[in-house]
Amino acid sequence: MKIEQKIGFDKIKEQLKSLTLSSLGKNRVDEINYLVSASTINRMLSETMEFKNICLNNNDFPINSFYDAKPFLNKIKTENTYITPEELLMLKRSLDTIKAIKRFFDNEENREKYPNLHKLLRQVKIFPYIYDSINRIIDKNGEIKSNASKELRDIRLELSRKLTQVSSIIHREFKKAKQAGLVEKDVNISVRNGKLLIPVSAYDKNKISGVVQAQSSTGKTVFIEPIESIELQNQIKELEFAEHREIIKILIEFANSIRPYIDNLLNNYYFLAEIDFIRAKALFSITLNATKPKIVSQSVLDFRYATHPLLYLAFKKINKEVVPLDIEINESQRIILISGPNAGGKSVALKTVALLQYMVQCGLLIPVKNTSKTGIFKQIFIDIGDEQSIENDLSTYSSHLYNMKMFLEKAQPTSLVLIDEFGTGTEPIMGAAIAESILQELNNKQVRGVLTTHYSNLKHFAASTEGIENAAMLFDNSKLEPLFIMEIGKPGSSFAFEIAKSIGLPSHIINNAIKKTGTKEVKLEKHLQQIEHDKRIIRNEKSKARLLKKELTEKVDNFNKEKMKLLNERKEIIDASNKKAENILLEANKLIENTIREIKTNQAEKEATKLLRKKFEDEKKQILNKPKKEKQ
Repeated sequence: MKIEQKIGFDKIKEQLKSLTLSSLGKNRVDEINYLVSASTINRMLSETMEFKNICLNNNDFPINSFYDAKPFLNKIKTENTYITPEELLMLKRSLDTIKAIKRFFDNEENREKYPNLHKLLRQVKIFPYIYDSINRIIDKNGEIKSNASKELRDIRLELSRKLTQVSSIIHREFKKAKQAGLVEKDVNISVRNGKLLIPVSAYDKNKISGVVQAQSSTGKTVFIEPIESIELQNQIKELEFAEHREIIKILIEFANSIRPYIDNLLNNYYFLAEIDFIRAKALFSITLNATKPKIVSQSVLDFRYATHPLLYLAFKKINKEVVPLDIEINESQRIILISGPNAGGKSVALKTVALLQYMVQCGLLIPVKNTSKTGIFKQIFIDIGDEQSIENDLSTYSSHLYNMKMFLEKAQPTSLVLIDEFGTGTEPIMGAAIAESILQELNNKQVRGVLTTHYSNLKHFAASTEGIENAAMLFDNSKLEPLFIMEIGKPGSSFAFEIAKSIGLPSHIINNAIKKTGTKEVKLEKHLQQIEHDKRIIRNEKSKARLLKKELTEKVDNFNKEKMKLLNERKEIIDASNKKAENILLEANKLIENTIREIKTNQAEKEATKLLRKKFEDEKKQILNKPKKEKQ
């Protein structure tokens, strides 16, 4: 089974194909390769991110007429071949689309916004001569224009003249036949094999001078071509042949004229295919809420809030959410060993890593948080599911061992090894021992990987071995249901006895199984379960503490805001009071100065002075009372 089928990438390709505009894009999807060049991957991811922005923000991008003209361009590489008018119309429309796309990316604003997509224009060459030649030959509907050549124009003029003559003769003879009662009232002139004919009763066929060219299925009606129009009809046929020959000649001349440009034109269609492909990737990324992780040079992987694309799409249809995955592979934890109950999400976690990494290295955006990062793995080795080989007469376990042998021979520190249900398929004790030995060798080779298992010895080995890290799929042992959350740093319990009890297996059978399991194994399971229980309590307490801290922070923020508001109001009141005081002093000074000036002017006469003093006192009271009134 191919790796793409094992991890579901074949279904990703089908999704992409459904989003393409043409066979160009579909063929490009089929050409997807697993890449190991960081610069190429980075470029492809950046192109898709840019097109994602176009899809989200721009409705002006030209998406019409994504035709594949490569087959008929390749056809006319041979002398004396030509493009049909229908193909010529496809060529014209698709070249118009290419020109429109070039114009879009050549726009100054778009050139700055989409630099990686703009670079793709380097392979595009626009030849005005070709556009002009096509427009000279065909109209907007793909019909050959009469002025495509002088000869064609003359032929069509003559053809039109002859058709008019024939029509005139037929209508004249038809009218005569009707007047003579040879044609029924509700019958019209017929067209048979491209000829205008007069339908008459077989009984009256000798009453019209002409040749019977056809008859009805019953034989009761015959279709006569008048003698006078026969020669003209023959001339029309010859003119139609001449027209066809002239059109072929025009098309061959066109093919000859563009033959030197064919390689450049073909490059334009590789560009159109790439645009269709990138657009499909962008649309798919929008569906998945996918983004570009940071690409690094080391063989590491750090996916945050990752979701399995196919599971996400399936759940989306039923309004269900996928539990996201956080997983990190680095130099200190090169291999992640996932354990936990059946149907708890171990295999999904492994396949999520496999599919997302494969997608990234095929230039696709992935559904992760944008703080995620990943390196480039030169190979991905996968052992998933039933690998029984009928052709080689190998059992499932033998097939697994064959894969392990190949992994050990070929895997390097730059490889990513993914093994589901590691070691199962044979006698448990021996299978577990072989699995531990293989795991030790993979670790010695500093291979990167994700493995799932139920074997306790592998969990112990991972706990005591540098470079290997246990991870558990969490399980709610009170509700006896998986949480589909992966936690790195500890092994997971299988919860086999608890699950058996929950489905109603008799207690004496479970107790007997516990005795047969052995004290050490049972203690380990209970220990793991107790750790899980305690950690869940701690997580709940931490969650409560976070909520309390959040509430306290909000209250402190509100207090500080109120305090700042009061301080601002106090400052505004003081500033207003100071301003009013200044105004009072200013008015008082003006009053004093005016009073002194009037006393001097009136030479200090007693009566005048008394009056001025009284006026001064009155105005002084008004000034002093003014702030109080305003305050009220």
